Amino acid sequence: QVQLVESGGGLVQAGGSLRLSCSASGSIFAISSMSWYRQAPGKQRELVAAFPSGGSRNYADSVKDRFTISRDNAKNSVYLQMNSLKPEDTAVYYCNARIITKETMKNVELWGQGTLVTVSS
Repeated sequence: QVQLVESGGGLVQAGGSLRLSCSASGSIFAISSMSWYRQAPGKQRELVAAFPSGGSRNYADSVKDRFTISRDNAKNSVYLQMNSLKPEDTAVYYCNARIITKETMKNVELWGQGTLVTVSS
């Protein structure tokens, strides 16, 4: 069984910073991509940043130049450094990964449990 575990959410004032972490564990053969999504109250889940293996990082326009996604392949982990936070960044942030498991050798999509980020004005 493979799972994603997130950490790092919390309450921060506008202009502040937070760093989210997500680690994949279990019977992993390879990870093809890791991403961060978010869902604000009453809104649809949206892509925040993506980091495909062997590809370029990409960001939602709303977070460009403020957020940075990074990966540590040795630790099967992905991070989201969030700077200059705004109240509109308030949301539950979800880690997403596409993982090839050792048992099936097939790509499966996994989601973390979500971590709440609240930015006060």
